Amino acid sequence: MWRARYVSAQQLAGFRHYKYSAVDTNPLSVYVMQPIWDKIIKIVPLWIAPNVLTFSGFVMILVNYFLISFYDWDYTASGTSPGLVPTWVWVFSAFTTFCAYTLDSIDGKHARRTQSSSPLGELFDHGLDSWATSIFLLSFFSVSSRDNGKTGVSVYTMYIYLSIVLFNFMCSHWEKYNTGVLFLPWGYDLSQVVLIAAYLLTGAVGVEVWHKPLLFGYYITDVLVILLIGSSLFLSFPQTLYNIHRAHLKKTLKNGSLYEGLLPLVSPLLLFVLLTVWVVLSPGNILAKQPRLFLWMVGVAFSNVITTKCSPHFSTCQYLELLMALTTYLVAQ
Repeated sequence: MWRARYVSAQQLAGFRHYKYSAVDTNPLSVYVMQPIWDKIIKIVPLWIAPNVLTFSGFVMILVNYFLISFYDWDYTASGTSPGLVPTWVWVFSAFTTFCAYTLDSIDGKHARRTQSSSPLGELFDHGLDSWATSIFLLSFFSVSSRDNGKTGVSVYTMYIYLSIVLFNFMCSHWEKYNTGVLFLPWGYDLSQVVLIAAYLLTGAVGVEVWHKPLLFGYYITDVLVILLIGSSLFLSFPQTLYNIHRAHLKKTLKNGSLYEGLLPLVSPLLLFVLLTVWVVLSPGNILAKQPRLFLWMVGVAFSNVITTKCSPHFSTCQYLELLMALTTYLVAQ
């Protein structure tokens, strides 16, 4: 009986020699959060598998997302009907975000504690992270509302914000692909703390706080945008290029040619080009008509691309097929 082979014999052999390597220099993580995780991990029973912790955190993210979607499907509740989303939902969002953040931070510690670390566990963890990254942001968009005058965020701006966040995630793993070391981005811990604080603030004061000027006529959403773009352009991306350049000087790069080093970027960049073309040329204005479904699809497609390790060429072919499917859909519309 013929069976499809998704992983080559050479790649299977590589698993035996694989060793996870990560560097975390973020002061918030090193001096504040890590001591908390070290205490929490001690109460986790040894018989629980690390992947169970990983999956449990992801499930909490999904539960929170679908709960908010139930009350605010089209991202307008906080603008047109400020009381439509109950206060307890925002408090629950803070709770689930904290739990997911905690479980994602201790699963690796628990794996080393139980001596059950494996390449599969890392792939499972980072695969779910690649999906969760978009879900965190898609849930948070309900706080500020869409197209609500100066305080709202247009659906096109949402798409740009999501693209920037996913670009940062891609850069971190592209960096690891070339250096063999995952330099944990500083923005991750900061974003999780900001999300939790924002949900708690919304639950305590109400969504009205997002519709009032904060400082010098700027709204909270403006400040968050500045932080997002600033951390991307002046912190995350430059750090990625610097670490790759340093590995090049030390002759520790994992790929010997520029072609091999840049190859993993082809599929995700192709994906975003195709999606952007769809957004701009959609005859039915798909992003404005169904922003939640479209942005959800962006996150799912990105996760699929970024975790396709077997063959970058195969991944590219997959998304050429996706382009054909999208084109067929647009013609049908």
